[in-house]
Amino acid sequence: SFVEPSGEVIGVEAKLGESLLDIAREKDIELEGACEGTLACSTCHCIFDQALYDTLPPPEEEELDMLDLAAALCDTSRLGCQVKVTKAFEGARIVIPDEFNDMQGNPIDESK
Repeated sequence: SFVEPSGEVIGVEAKLGESLLDIAREKDIELEGACEGTLACSTCHCIFDQALYDTLPPPEEEELDMLDLAAALCDTSRLGCQVKVTKAFEGARIVIPDEFNDMQGNPIDESK
């Protein structure tokens, strides 16, 4: 499930190996992905619970560089374009922060 900035929880079914960004786009979920998944922005920033985060492969250096630009960054933040669904995602909730930075690093608050 995705938890949108409004707090709405949207359950989704996904194929193993699909990226979270692709799933969100397919289901009209508010996860921007301005760079189309090319690791040139942080607008697909997602927050995971610790247990699920611990199952993910570590982020590459390029992803860490983009996460440095993300608003509302936390220890379990990742970019949705870089995270692929595994069996560990069953029943999980992925939180989409209510603010993010655009491709120029300017803050955008989705809660307004």
